[in-house]
Amino acid sequence: MSSMLQPQIILLKEGTDTSQGKPQLVSNINACMAVADVVRTTLGPRGMDKLIHDEKGNTTISNDGATIMKLLDIVHPAAKILVDIAKSQDSEVGDGTTTVVLFAGEFLKEAKPFIEDGVHPQNLIRSYRTASQLAIEKIKELAVSIAGKSLEEKKSLLGKCAATTLSSKLIGGEKEFFASMVVDAVIAIGTDDRLNMIGIKKVPGGNMRDSFLVNGVAFKKTFSYAGFEQQPKKFLNPKILLLNIELELKSEKENAEIRLSDPLQYQSIVDAEWNIIYDKLDKCVKCGAKVVLSRLAIGDLATQYFADRDIFCAGRVTEEDLQRVAAATGGTVQTSVNNVIDEVLGSCELFEERQVGNERFNIFSGCPSGQTATIVLRGGADQFIEEAERSLHDAIMIVRRALKNSTVVAGGGAIDMEISRYLRQHARTIAGKSQLFINSYAKALEVIPRQLCDNAGFDATDVLNKLRQKHALPSGEGAPYGVDINTGGISDSFANFVWEPAVVKINAINAATEAACLVLSVDETVKNPKSESAQGEAAASAMGGRGRGGAGFRGRGRGMRRR
Repeated sequence: MSSMLQPQIILLKEGTDTSQGKPQLVSNINACMAVADVVRTTLGPRGMDKLIHDEKGNTTISNDGATIMKLLDIVHPAAKILVDIAKSQDSEVGDGTTTVVLFAGEFLKEAKPFIEDGVHPQNLIRSYRTASQLAIEKIKELAVSIAGKSLEEKKSLLGKCAATTLSSKLIGGEKEFFASMVVDAVIAIGTDDRLNMIGIKKVPGGNMRDSFLVNGVAFKKTFSYAGFEQQPKKFLNPKILLLNIELELKSEKENAEIRLSDPLQYQSIVDAEWNIIYDKLDKCVKCGAKVVLSRLAIGDLATQYFADRDIFCAGRVTEEDLQRVAAATGGTVQTSVNNVIDEVLGSCELFEERQVGNERFNIFSGCPSGQTATIVLRGGADQFIEEAERSLHDAIMIVRRALKNSTVVAGGGAIDMEISRYLRQHARTIAGKSQLFINSYAKALEVIPRQLCDNAGFDATDVLNKLRQKHALPSGEGAPYGVDINTGGISDSFANFVWEPAVVKINAINAATEAACLVLSVDETVKNPKSESAQGEAAASAMGGRGRGGAGFRGRGRGMRRR
């Protein structure tokens, strides 16, 4: 009787939403599977694109897993984990973002029946971690190194990797054209890790084939004053002066005050101002530079002055472009024009101003340090060029990774099938439940070839059966076989140059397994209610800023003595 009269214990605030146990875990798994279904159709060369329309009215057409995940406003807390792994894959490797989300979704999908049957999640997590380690060891064993090859061989090998990445993007039709461009750009910046040394400039108009690579720096012509037309637009081996100062008459500071006893003195003050700027311009000319670039404005007086002396000048050059010019030409950005010595001047073989579409571009080519490159992209629609830029970013990242880690594996679902076969084989040697779990992990890896077939409109079951048979050959000759997108059959991916850096797959499997284990290890979700004050603030802000502003001003005078 006494037990019935015990008072109820209130632990959490009223309105707190808690859900726990098996249904909670299954609901989290369903949310993650729903997210994976969004990007599922974008995988591979025949993948579809997504058009995302945000609240500001911007439209983005993209095929890139990470871009789509960033733009989706996902509120489910468990599903956000998939967004994070897509972002981390993008920043770490650059490609394989769709793959990583698909893997995580598929691992959870395979785990779901076990959870519903009452298997403890920790048993699944342990088996999944073991399976991922085995898979990664197998990838490292199957990877082929491209180190120690000559530069020409390396270029063609890297071009194959870039083409594999680009084949699944919007610009896949011109993948050879862009792949060689990307490889040249990455080799141009050498071992320098800074990605901002490769500039991508977008010019609407023309077609994709009009895009070109500048082995140096190119940027749009900046705002210019009268007198600009008289300046020469082409120089051979010019000296380049980079400044971070204004070359124009400075307006006085507010409330500047000069007291004169004699009106004649006023002229001397005006003259002094002019002398200061003429002195600056004179020093720029004397240092022997033929091209003067400044981050701040170069006024009309300076423009005329330089034009009279056959010097090209451009003011208001963006910080990023100026830094790239400095890196390419070997110059240093100056904050003063006093004592400009030859060492701080940059140089290049050719400077010219060129018309690209309806824009004028200033182009520096044949730079001595050569540690920068600029890709000028052309295309019909703005969205198309934006997507092309994202695709090239992925390809650039892949080529950089392949250069550094120099091991590649067969793409087209070949490596996934081979690991799947290996894990199934390994599972037979294990007694107990974990045999089933590792088997389910192996089955989940087949999602890549299956999805490649589905997206291309082929019969996935038929193709997968052929692949399983090929990979099961005891000689091991079937290991590089993957899906042939063009015929709907299977082919040797390695022989067809469908390659990807091993690091992409290793990272994807690692991140996806971690994410799946993280979701599986959660058994309770607690959602705290918004506090009343927060609700009040939210309601106030919803009423709109105008009403609040009025209230704020009325309140300000209250309780204060008016003067």
